[in-house]
Amino acid sequence: MSDVTANSNRAIVAARAAADGAAVAAGSFRTDLAVEEKDGKTDVVTQVDREAQEAVIETIREEFPDDPIVGEEADALKEVPETGPAWIVDPIDGTNNYVNGSRAFGTAVAAVVDGEPVGAAFDCPALSDTYSVGPEGASRNDDPLSVSDCSDPEAATVCPTFWWDFDQRDQYAAATRAVVERFGDMRRYGCAQLELAMVASGALEGTMTNLRVNPWDTVAGVGLIREAGGVVTDLEGDRWRHDSTGLVASNGRIHDELLAAAREIEA
Repeated sequence: MSDVTANSNRAIVAARAAADGAAVAAGSFRTDLAVEEKDGKTDVVTQVDREAQEAVIETIREEFPDDPIVGEEADALKEVPETGPAWIVDPIDGTNNYVNGSRAFGTAVAAVVDGEPVGAAFDCPALSDTYSVGPEGASRNDDPLSVSDCSDPEAATVCPTFWWDFDQRDQYAAATRAVVERFGDMRRYGCAQLELAMVASGALEGTMTNLRVNPWDTVAGVGLIREAGGVVTDLEGDRWRHDSTGLVASNGRIHDELLAAAREIEA
């Protein structure tokens, strides 16, 4: 089997696995959920997260039984292997939104080889949107994606993404200030993969953080942005990897201004 065929198969399985996980999440959406705290009052998990991850893993294992799986919940690996194929799973990205009845959540699955995404999907069941990326490019509901062509920061909408803990709220405030002083408007959705997907679709011009972020929150969305014509770097302006510090993602046209804003967070 050629690498292209293998990667195409992985992209297909990623989409199928994301759909299976999203179906589990959708089945319990806006029901009475038992919510547990993990590392803080805003870092929560439900039994549905675990069940959705099990559904995703089962689908992957049917086709790729020996591939490592990196995931947020349960006993999945927490680090992406540097070489060979692997899978990265977030069963419900945006769990706070999910438990509060907000539609901004979804299941993310990325297939990587040597740490680089070769296929990914982010399925948002309550929004009826499925974002996917593979050998044929990036799409939403089978329509091709393209980043915004906005090049004027004062007309751009930017999202400071991820969550600063209570002992880092000065950084959160700095991130917000950097955005509102440099760009036309600001959004926050509480779902990192959705925010990345929105950059890929042109709904946002950029999103950024100074933090080192988890691969299950990012890799699928980063793949979408790059295939849609955008740029994703670390705080140094180098190509972003799953182990980078900081994530700065844009349509490319406002990237220098967004990078400067991200660097202000800890200045």
